Amino acid sequence: MRAGAVRAAAACHGLCGRGRAAGAMCQGPRAGSRAAGAARQGPADRRRVNAHDLLLAPFAEFGFLRRALVGCVALSLSAPPLGVFLMLRRMSLTADVMAHGMLPGIALAFVVAGLSVPALAAGGLAAGLLVALGAGALSRATGGREDASLTALYLSALALGVALVSWRGSAGDLALLLFGSVLGVDDQALLLMAGVATGTLVLLAFAWRPLVLECFDPAFAASVGARGGFWHMALLAAVVVNLVAAFQAVGTLMAVGLMMLPAIAARHWSRSIGGVVAAAVGMALTASLAGLLASWHLDVPSGPAIVLAAAIMWALSVGLGPVDGLWRRWRPGAHLRA
Repeated sequence: MRAGAVRAAAACHGLCGRGRAAGAMCQGPRAGSRAAGAARQGPADRRRVNAHDLLLAPFAEFGFLRRALVGCVALSLSAPPLGVFLMLRRMSLTADVMAHGMLPGIALAFVVAGLSVPALAAGGLAAGLLVALGAGALSRATGGREDASLTALYLSALALGVALVSWRGSAGDLALLLFGSVLGVDDQALLLMAGVATGTLVLLAFAWRPLVLECFDPAFAASVGARGGFWHMALLAAVVVNLVAAFQAVGTLMAVGLMMLPAIAARHWSRSIGGVVAAAVGMALTASLAGLLASWHLDVPSGPAIVLAAAIMWALSVGLGPVDGLWRRWRPGAHLRA
């Protein structure tokens, strides 16, 4: 990512080379004076400079990284709470199925309109909703299990999407749609992410109590007229919309990672739903920042980098979390304090 990102930034900002060294060359004598000053700095000063270069310099120098960070922050506020409710409803794999199911719609929009954000978003939204609603309709019509219908639809959708992109695009186009790129987060994509996050938070403000009630006592929810079916469909629609908004930064295959991994990890840090949601949002924010920095410094796609950062936090939560963590279960005398 780094070489392509620097070339794009150089084209936009007039840098005369690659990365920070090229930026210093363009700045003329001041760069030399700063370099001489850096040479005179002590070890503590060099450590501060290195920390700045590692954590802040990429976002300070390049606007596309700032846009990607803002977009990921927006999605980190809206996607993990949805993942918590999917986990409570034992539907964790449903989000993955929908993410794969979006690909043919995105691919068809790419074939027709190229990398147009509105077209890609509309295509992904239509395909995701079709897979989500089609699986339920097929299971009711044929008497089969809904998970079997979802599996058949998402595998077919994934194969069709890859075939469409390979037919009219290049390997780079396919990698962009599957794994995402911070270069794809332009102003339109950023507005889409912000709008989706705002709409999702408003929806959750109204749906919080019905969804919690439906998760823990669906019979009582039905008896008091909580309209569980309506809120269930609203939840699935919000999941699809968040996945569509996320694919620009993390790709269609990785979009579900920012939604589900923080939610699954957060259950090891709190026993209340509010605490789990707060922990999931915090982990998603941390994974977004760490993943974007790793993507920049290690020259890897942003989607896998963000999801791997979230996976590391999940592994740490499983091992060290105070709620059902392995360390708490296996430490001596744990059975006496349970």
